Amino acid sequence: MKLYDAAWAPSPRRVRIFLAEKGIAVERVTVDLRTGEHLRPDFVRTNPQRQLPVLVLDDGTAIDDSMGICRYFEALHPDPPLFGATPKEIGLIEAWLRRIEHDWFQAVALNFRNRVPAFADRAVSGEWPPIPQIPALVERGLCMWNAFADVLDRHLAGQSHVAGEAFSMADIAAFVAADFGIATRLPDPRDGREALARWHAAIAARPSASA
Repeated sequence: MKLYDAAWAPSPRRVRIFLAEKGIAVERVTVDLRTGEHLRPDFVRTNPQRQLPVLVLDDGTAIDDSMGICRYFEALHPDPPLFGATPKEIGLIEAWLRRIEHDWFQAVALNFRNRVPAFADRAVSGEWPPIPQIPALVERGLCMWNAFADVLDRHLAGQSHVAGEAFSMADIAAFVAADFGIATRLPDPRDGREALARWHAAIAARPSASA
């Protein structure tokens, strides 16, 4: 199998951290987003969505979603469990993953895609028509970003990890979303939020954070 990866994009980073935590080595093919390598015909044949990451299995099946890739490897290598080991843990992690994706990661995407000139009239996916930028979504993304940072800070005041006392995929997703927001010049969510800052420092100290 081969994992098509990109150096700086958030979704591939989620997979790299997950694989590092699991101790799984996969053959990787680096795709340069800055030069538009993901738009070239050879890659489009691999993933018509023109997005990364993509895991291509030995039988040719392509899994083109970061969570789908992580779920695949979790099924193959259940220890350590990063999506939960008990019904309660599985439910809590899944609930937080959805909140992080919808309320925080999408906040960054809305703000970034509607603010940066390079994304003007660009399709969200290669299978979509071009979508114009909507300036009002820049402010909406900013409001969502700050609101969820407050929610997460209050939540982490009572526990060490996002979905309980154990490190999980929810921590990976929230950590990558936080760094993505910082990298795209949204307000640093650690400023004035003691619990969130403590949690972020602890996750950043894990060896997998540099994957």
